[in-house]
Amino acid sequence: MEWVWRPLFLLAAVQSVQAEVLLVQSGSELKQPGQSVKISCKASGYTFTDYAMTWVKQEPGQPLKWMGYITTDTGTPNYADDFKGRFVFSLDTSVSTAYLQINSLKNEDTAMYYCARDTV
Repeated sequence: MEWVWRPLFLLAAVQSVQAEVLLVQSGSELKQPGQSVKISCKASGYTFTDYAMTWVKQEPGQPLKWMGYITTDTGTPNYADDFKGRFVFSLDTSVSTAYLQINSLKNEDTAMYYCARDTV
């Protein structure tokens, strides 16, 4: 299945005027190579399990890169080819939160990571 990047998405801590959707991510982390990090994305203002959650990466000076998504009703992840292996998407639907875990950190993982709610 081929995926097309959708220009309409919500980044962390951005509110939608219509639905008051809010995604709040955990703060910055400083880690050493080889360690792991887990980033949280807490959603509010909508039914969490109605929309998939997408993750994107932005390296310094580079455009956004689509990492993949997780379906929030089934918890099934789908990873872009570059993010298969060390990257894990997960959920805790009881607290409307999605997680991105990066294992065996490398220098090239230095970036901003954003969660984005699907629009349909």
